Amino acid sequence: MTADVSRPRSPFPYDLLPQVPAFTLASDDIAEGERMEDQFTAVHDNVSPELHWSGAPQGTRSFVVSCFDPDAPSPSGFWHWTILDLDASVTALPRGAGESDLLLEGAATHVRNDGGTHAWYGPYPPDGDGEHRYVFAVHALDVDTLGLDDEASAAAVACQVSFHSLGRALLTAAYSMPGPLSPGARAALDPATGTGGQ
Repeated sequence: MTADVSRPRSPFPYDLLPQVPAFTLASDDIAEGERMEDQFTAVHDNVSPELHWSGAPQGTRSFVVSCFDPDAPSPSGFWHWTILDLDASVTALPRGAGESDLLLEGAATHVRNDGGTHAWYGPYPPDGDGEHRYVFAVHALDVDTLGLDDEASAAAVACQVSFHSLGRALLTAAYSMPGPLSPGARAALDPATGTGGQ
């Protein structure tokens, strides 16, 4: 018997944090609001997508890049990717950069994702759980380093980012696994019609 993980969808995570100026995050591999291709998921090739950003605020001294799923069946969501201490001169990550720290520039490093690896861990939502949102964020910081090592949790990094963020750039993609939605999950996605469709 499969457990019913029906639940309300979480609010957009960055709506709940202190607001900071926005800059631009884009990608050659993923698009705002669109389904991610299979190659970027942990179900398939687990390759991190290309990202590039522009318009960071004056005074930026480093960046943190992350990917978070607020729709995971967990009180704390699921952190898929966190890179800290990217130099302010870096404005892009090529496809596949999430494989290893060896592919990152300078002192940048991965911290452990919620899948347990120091790398990119692509989407792998439960079957029939509807669309999950994967929120990519680049934060521009006012410090050269957060002073954390690669054993810090992604949540600890996110907390420290809130104290040093000069600006934030966001890009949200989606992914779902095949399988029928449970009635509870279907209603949670679209309570008005019970037909899903987030």
